[in-house]
Amino acid sequence: MLRIISLWIGLGLALLSVSEAKAADEPPHRVILRDGPIEIRDYDARILAEVDVSGQMGAAGNAGFRPLAGYIFGGNQTASGGSTEIAMTTPVTQTPVIDGETAEMDRWRVAFVMPPEWSMETLPRPQDPRVSLREVPAERIVAIRFNGGARLDRFRDHEVELRRFMVDRGLQAAGEAVYARYDPPWIPTPFRRNEVMIPVFGVDTPQ
Repeated sequence: MLRIISLWIGLGLALLSVSEAKAADEPPHRVILRDGPIEIRDYDARILAEVDVSGQMGAAGNAGFRPLAGYIFGGNQTASGGSTEIAMTTPVTQTPVIDGETAEMDRWRVAFVMPPEWSMETLPRPQDPRVSLREVPAERIVAIRFNGGARLDRFRDHEVELRRFMVDRGLQAAGEAVYARYDPPWIPTPFRRNEVMIPVFGVDTPQ
């Protein structure tokens, strides 16, 4: 538990060291439509550092956080044979791993988004074999924001609301729902930002 807390402290210090607004630490994107807590966004291509873990959502999130934090805090090898630190961005995402045609709630893919100045060619190689790097092409995302505790039942409830919005707008999912957390644990629970994000196929977005 102390190890988990220390890693979250490192995350918080990384975020606090940035002088710009917090939104500057998020992956580059453009808001196409805003409807209350729901946004349609176009994201640029980005690179994820990710790890697959098993367990209930909270425990799996902590288990996935450790090797990813280790990677960005220097557990890596550069082309020159050294190591380097990589700036932390938000959010930390957690996606159910698909087994066949169903999403299992005890297997998760936890991911950090790499800062946009890095490429697959320049990013250092993870020392932990559990960590892998993957490039995600530019995509359109529909997201619903909510504040408070990041419990699985709350993510699922907001996912239902988001999918209703998608049906009403004629938006078709292009992938699985992603659960996103933006704040470290010392932020008071009522103020923590969470989102459900679903990639959708490009369509003529309503104005």
